Amino acid sequence: MAVTFADLHTESGLKALDAFLSGKSYISGSQLTKDDVKVYASVSGKPSADLYPNASKWYEAVSTKLASSFPGKAVGVSIGGQAAVSAVEEKEDAADDDDDLDLFGDETEEEKKAAEAREAAKVPAKKKESGKSSVLMDIKPWDDETDMKKLEESVRSVDMPGLLWGASKLVAVGYGIKKLQIMLTIVDDLVSVDTMIEEVLTVEPHNEYIQSCDIVAFNKI
Repeated sequence: MAVTFADLHTESGLKALDAFLSGKSYISGSQLTKDDVKVYASVSGKPSADLYPNASKWYEAVSTKLASSFPGKAVGVSIGGQAAVSAVEEKEDAADDDDDLDLFGDETEEEKKAAEAREAAKVPAKKKESGKSSVLMDIKPWDDETDMKKLEESVRSVDMPGLLWGASKLVAVGYGIKKLQIMLTIVDDLVSVDTMIEEVLTVEPHNEYIQSCDIVAFNKI
């Protein structure tokens, strides 16, 4: 809820301000805010420490903060009437439009956390290294009339991330039929051998040459 202070240039106004600041460091909390600057601009000078101890202590704290934020040497000016407050408010409104201006260097916990999150996002997360496996497969043709050269070409034409075909040889099965025995290396997170057999090698167009596939050996590298 907004707090209203009136006639801060008078004894009654300063008395009200002093009472309000009892037990407080600043107008709106534990840190200096624009509310303090507005009230500060409306007070003509440092209140008497004897008459207004709370207001005097607050005024000194704000003065110290402002002095550290504006290190230039002031020559002193006098501004009368309400214009002083209006000028401060206009300057503060302009400051609101400048997101990069931090007048007093104060930073809330939320701002700190947001800054830390932004910095963390800039650091690429270390990618977990995926395991690899070495697989030996038997690939069988339909019959002894199947062109084994084209069968092997069909097998090796299967290309997918994480798959590397290796050495191969033809092994006699019987009755003039030979099977293709082939090595392959896979990245475990990228290639499923069972899925490749069911959804690629034993369906069109590869099933023109391939009758079935069997996993003979499967070893982690």
